[in-house]
Amino acid sequence: LGDVYKRHVSDEVDALFSRLQSIYEGIFLLQELSDKTLAKVCSFGERLSSYIIANAAKETLNAIHKESRDLISTNDEYLNAQVNFEITNQNIAAFKDFLILSEAEMDGMSNDFKAARKQGDGTYKVDLSYPSYRPFMKYSTSDTARKALYMKYMNRAYPVNDGVLQNLLIQRKEMAELLGHTSFAAYTLESRMAKTPETVWEFETNLKKDLTPKAIADYNEVLAVKKSKIKGASKLNSWESSYYNNKLLEEKYQLDSELVKEYFSLDDVLNGLFTITQTIFDLEYKEVENPSVWQEDVKMFEVYQDGKLKGRFYLDLHPRDNKYGHAACFGIKGGKMTPDGYRIPTASLVCNFPRATEGKPALMPHSQVSTFFHEFGHVLHQMVTTADLVSQSGTSVSRDFVEAPSQIFENWVWNYDALKLFTKHYDTREVMPKSLFDKMLSAKNVGSGSGALRQVWLGTYDMTLHDKYDPNTDETTTDVLRDLTNSMFPYSPYIEGTHFQTAFGHLNGYGASYYGYMWSKVYAPVSYTHLRAHETKANL
Repeated sequence: LGDVYKRHVSDEVDALFSRLQSIYEGIFLLQELSDKTLAKVCSFGERLSSYIIANAAKETLNAIHKESRDLISTNDEYLNAQVNFEITNQNIAAFKDFLILSEAEMDGMSNDFKAARKQGDGTYKVDLSYPSYRPFMKYSTSDTARKALYMKYMNRAYPVNDGVLQNLLIQRKEMAELLGHTSFAAYTLESRMAKTPETVWEFETNLKKDLTPKAIADYNEVLAVKKSKIKGASKLNSWESSYYNNKLLEEKYQLDSELVKEYFSLDDVLNGLFTITQTIFDLEYKEVENPSVWQEDVKMFEVYQDGKLKGRFYLDLHPRDNKYGHAACFGIKGGKMTPDGYRIPTASLVCNFPRATEGKPALMPHSQVSTFFHEFGHVLHQMVTTADLVSQSGTSVSRDFVEAPSQIFENWVWNYDALKLFTKHYDTREVMPKSLFDKMLSAKNVGSGSGALRQVWLGTYDMTLHDKYDPNTDETTTDVLRDLTNSMFPYSPYIEGTHFQTAFGHLNGYGASYYGYMWSKVYAPVSYTHLRAHETKANL
């Protein structure tokens, strides 16, 4: 995928330079374009055209020539920074760190977890991949080991990505100012639903105000669990949150997360996901036999509707060395109309779900089931497109809307009628009891305030870097992170020696747009309700 991306960027750069040369050579003709035509342009190249045209009325041709060259040079540097940061996302994937732990330090972990990480000398190697990190932080009884793993996790790709991020911010700021904008956020948001930084700041500020009381209540609820177990405890550290939150679920809500997992084998979840989405959208997925893939366990599927091929997608579901470490849908080829007919889209869904162990299938926490449905929503967004232009097809929509279609799909993992289709105990094949689902539902909002406020924190950090931060000063991105964290979470302040931002890959593709995750939540529930009300198939 990295090679595909680099070829794509190279093609885009060549195309952009060609367009800029055409703009310069045809400057006088471009001046004659009507305001109505100019109002329709939206891509970077055309916005640049509009900028040059506006200045042509005021300046001499030589000034325009110089400014065009400056813009080309700046854009060249910006694209290089952008590509470098994208390539440096590989630093996150390639970053290798781990803990070597004794039998005693593995207390609380399941036998399956331990068996998969046991070494020849009897010690255990716990790395930073999701299937390792998240269960360990949730179940390990060793506070010391959890803290050590947390510190490693919060320093992924540091320091190598630190300088790359700084350079990207410098180039973004310079490009935006050269184009007449006060910040990169102002430049970017011009084509978003929010339109201006002021709108986003108001949105984030209001959310922070509304969510903080619930987040504090969530914190205190989990802290109370710690206090009940440790005499004199007065605060909850970041590496303790997941552990004591799980204790809260077990003791107050009688919800056993390990028992829940037993009803969500990966194969059953995949079958359920396919059944639900094929039913709602009148689609058919056919697995391609012996596909040409980049890893032996990657699967390829073709999507049909009314017997006609609509698209292709790949499923790359398990972690491995040097692989992208999160979950995401990557467009490989966008749908578009061509003189030869419609070019069907191709996409890849990349996740890091656990593998099957000896004698037991891969079992998923409910949160990962939700992630799977969410990310597959992006795949469907790509597959069912009918847009004529690739720049408008699939997920090529406004960044503050793109998450809404995927967030819609999260609702089905909280719908018992839907879950009954595929939640079967991996061993007995019993359908998940309604009583267990009801416990899950009653605990659904545990920690919801903290989770939502964290999203606001991420969006605010992103906006601060792209609207209020000057990367040309001595202030670092870590300084910004420290100040923001201490301001928003005085009860859980910044931990010195951590550099979360160097593994915050969204700062690339979602630069000045991370707020869109919360913004989209305004539309997703409404859309889901409408779909359920007007489409009987959506009720399954």
